[in-house]
Amino acid sequence: MLSDFIKALRSSNVTVSTAESIDANKVLATVGIENKLLLKHALSMALAKGIDDKKNFNKCFDLFFDQNMRLDETKDHDRQLSVESEDEHTKAADVLNSLEGETLLSILESGDQIALQQLLAAAVQDVQLQNIRIFTQRGVYMRRILEKIGIDTVDERLYTPTDNDDAEKSDFDTLKNLKALLIEDVANIVDKNLLLYTANGANNLRQEILQKTPLARIEVRDFKVMKQLVSKLAKKLTSIHSRRRRKAKRGYLDVRQTIRKNIQYDGIMFDTIWKRVQIDRPKVIAICDVSGSVSQVARFLLLFLYSVSEIIPKVRSFAFSNVLGEVTELFENNSAEVALAETIKKWGSGSTDYGGALSELERVVGHEIDHRTTVLILGDARSNYGDPGHLALRRIHNRAKKVIWLNPEPRSFWDTGDSEMQKLGACCDRVEPCRTLNHLERIISDIARTAA
Repeated sequence: MLSDFIKALRSSNVTVSTAESIDANKVLATVGIENKLLLKHALSMALAKGIDDKKNFNKCFDLFFDQNMRLDETKDHDRQLSVESEDEHTKAADVLNSLEGETLLSILESGDQIALQQLLAAAVQDVQLQNIRIFTQRGVYMRRILEKIGIDTVDERLYTPTDNDDAEKSDFDTLKNLKALLIEDVANIVDKNLLLYTANGANNLRQEILQKTPLARIEVRDFKVMKQLVSKLAKKLTSIHSRRRRKAKRGYLDVRQTIRKNIQYDGIMFDTIWKRVQIDRPKVIAICDVSGSVSQVARFLLLFLYSVSEIIPKVRSFAFSNVLGEVTELFENNSAEVALAETIKKWGSGSTDYGGALSELERVVGHEIDHRTTVLILGDARSNYGDPGHLALRRIHNRAKKVIWLNPEPRSFWDTGDSEMQKLGACCDRVEPCRTLNHLERIISDIARTAA
């Protein structure tokens, strides 16, 4: 059950790591569930960090534990929450089997609310209601729960023809009302879980779709969501690669020096000596074609690069259509929105000239490119039948650590019409289609990996 609560927290935009989940398990095992206020404060310390997290945590806790503790109180034989030690699905099946002798019809007729709540709780667990994602699944899960608890036995009694004398008519009306109340209870349970597990479902679903949508098709109304998504992915990359760097900085165990250092302790390893590793943080030179539809992809590449400055701090950025210009200071001194708008406005209005842009790049920064430099080029390689600039790119490649070309067009479009992808790709270490945010994330993660 704790895993479901953590899932509900994550649906409410509370970030919970694996380590924090383990801490929460220990907290639950220590404080128990008898004192709800104590449990709330204890879990809050383990799982909620900032002010917004605390607010979301409190709301989620009240909704989740109010519902689940109330259901658990019907189980006299078991008042303990599971701490991942048992299979909840198996437990639910056991409860359903234990009530096999009692049909839903007999439970309703007897008025046994404890048995009914047990049956509902087991059915909710068995159909895995915590996996509900969107509102349109509400009816599906309601039907699954009703089928699991045996609604067919009630329907069979209600819709089987009888002589309909006065006594049977009264029983029919009573059972019909009980069924209506039962459906209302099931709807209430599903609605609460829908609220728990899809608190930000629409936004999360939208982000999931946008992450796979070709960047050239992103609409203006989605820019705000895309910025949030880029920020989230950048934080994830920063967290991953910062941990790798800390581990790399420590170096490797120097066995020989460690043994020598600990001779005075009869060989007991009190002090360890580590071989320090010199880390070459990558330099990145990004060149973006900002003409036409390519400008949309360039916008997000530049936003991504400057969002991960902690792990890729040395970025020089250039934009071009017919003229190449550096935009590094523009991004360093302004907000991302202002810098992007100014870049597109100033450098994105001309006809694409790859030959002139690559030659100008070689002239401006050719002497700075060395074995630590990754040159990242974003463009469709469509040269308007002019000089593609492959000779200048070859000379840049000979100096650089690697040259990566990102093309926002599908591979099937390469080398068609005025595309010079074959010539330019031959001067690169890696050529990749770059159409979605997922592609950008993978490329930037690969660049950051060279930092450790």
